[in-house]
Amino acid sequence: MQPASKNRHKNLDYGVPLYSEKMSWPIWLWAFIAFMSGSIDLAVWAALSVATTFAVTIFSALLIIYANGKSSLQITVTKGWLLVGPAAIERAFINNFQALDATELKRARGVEADPACFMELRFWVYRGIKISIRDPKDKTPYWLVSTNKGPELVKLLNLADH
Repeated sequence: MQPASKNRHKNLDYGVPLYSEKMSWPIWLWAFIAFMSGSIDLAVWAALSVATTFAVTIFSALLIIYANGKSSLQITVTKGWLLVGPAAIERAFINNFQALDATELKRARGVEADPACFMELRFWVYRGIKISIRDPKDKTPYWLVSTNKGPELVKLLNLADH
């Protein structure tokens, strides 16, 4: 488990993580991207040389690894903070946590979405959580976040120890 303060949020110390979840690409997405990359490599090999194909393969592999790292979503909960991707909020300003299944998340991010909400969603994660914000200085009504462990996260956020 990676500490919340390491290489995230300007290296501020948010405390010891009580919960941490990182959502990277699933196997089916890796397989699809590998197939597409292989198709590009085959087309380059047919049109150009083996050396060019090798260079394109190395470049695309590095690009894919970089894209996976940049598109992964990290959720961390500490005693006083909730950190989601690049965002952080004090737990005192959040309430009304609702775990969403696939159908509820689809509606919440679509027809029922508030344009002022903060969304940190990943298309390969089918469940999520809706977190209401009660900060009078913040116009954001709620956060909508992808998570594979919605009920567990809701249970932890409902604890009064924040």
